[in-house]
Amino acid sequence: MRSTGIRRTLALLGVSALALTACGGNTDESAGGKTRITVNCMPPKSAKTDRAFFEEDVAAFEKQNPDIDVVPHDAFPCQDPKTFDAKLAGGQMEDVFYTYFTDARHVVDINQAADLTPYVKELKSYGTLQKQLRDIYTVDGKVYGIPRTGYSMGLIYNKALFEKAGLDPDKPPATWAEVRTAAKKIAGLGGGTVGYADYSAQNQGGWHFTAELYSQGGEVVSADGEKATVDTPEGRAVLQTLHDMRWTDDSMGSKQLLVINDAQQMMGSGKLGMYLAAPDNIPILVKEKGADYEDIAIAPMPGGRATLVGGDGYMFSRKASPAQIRAGLKWLDHMFLTPGDGFLGDYARAKKHDAPVGLPEPRLFTGAADAEDQRIKQANANVPVENYQPFLVGNQRLDMRIEPPHAQQIYSVLDGVVSAVLTKEDADIDRLLKDASGKIDGILARG
Repeated sequence: MRSTGIRRTLALLGVSALALTACGGNTDESAGGKTRITVNCMPPKSAKTDRAFFEEDVAAFEKQNPDIDVVPHDAFPCQDPKTFDAKLAGGQMEDVFYTYFTDARHVVDINQAADLTPYVKELKSYGTLQKQLRDIYTVDGKVYGIPRTGYSMGLIYNKALFEKAGLDPDKPPATWAEVRTAAKKIAGLGGGTVGYADYSAQNQGGWHFTAELYSQGGEVVSADGEKATVDTPEGRAVLQTLHDMRWTDDSMGSKQLLVINDAQQMMGSGKLGMYLAAPDNIPILVKEKGADYEDIAIAPMPGGRATLVGGDGYMFSRKASPAQIRAGLKWLDHMFLTPGDGFLGDYARAKKHDAPVGLPEPRLFTGAADAEDQRIKQANANVPVENYQPFLVGNQRLDMRIEPPHAQQIYSVLDGVVSAVLTKEDADIDRLLKDASGKIDGILARG
């Protein structure tokens, strides 16, 4: 599932939309004798600042590498699930193309990804990237992609409401029992205040069920990817907690079938105590929904076991030549993978243009590279970084788990389970999990 602040949309630099549909990424040499690469995920013209940053960085790269011609392509969104496979199969995919973590294995399975293993040593940053993120693009010991960003889910909460409810805003809930207690106290403030909100529509309920199941130590699918593992004590614990907060405590409000925008609107208006999200929600809450940075904090996923991680990266067309692969890896290093620099990491530039600097993610690097990236970020921070310390510290103790295979199909099934619990007081949790397990087994069997 997507997070909400990292996704980038794309536009073609100086080329018409019609030309876009006609050009894939298989021409090694341009007219000037340069190695030509097509890439995607450039911000649209409507995102003026990001667009300008991207163009500036591409121009700087081409100046440093005069033998490489970079042709960015437009896409909205960066990856459209409705056209992604068709574009791959039709040979219209860019030489260097954007993917969600959940699509990496699929692209390899349908034989549309170039094997980067012989070239990855030329990517200067590769050894500095988090291994768990690199592993997402590694299949049977071969490297097929490079991670660009990563996010993990946590508990976003309103410090002002915590104080009003007599809770310590510097000691956020660490267990689901503590979440339940805090939610009840916050809802007790009245005036339409909701203690805890959760999604239950548009596949987002299934996404959050998965995150909550991970937090309880459970899994959605078995390790071999062949059987559902939701009909378990951990699965029942997730649903029982939601049921009790909704019906016993009345801490989740009467309006259900919520999606992410609903929770963001409630949090931004000061009417919501807590919801699960990634840190990139925070600037949206402030800039679009009316919240104040000082009031919004984030804690690690309750439960202390695990959290759901997601993100994106780039893969290379199986038709890309060795020269294009080498050029593309250089471009990735320049644009995204240099600590404190590039399109996502130039914190001084971002601060100058009033973009938020100091959010706790994405945390892409390790060791000295991570230390350098964090040093530059902190030096340019313009948000209250102390509000995010619990998240940073707590995440170090959690297992990071990616979304299950066939995630969107599975989430659709689990949406029905979560929505039933939140809209029907007498929902049969055991029956719901048993039925969902059978449907997920069917999805897995179809492959």
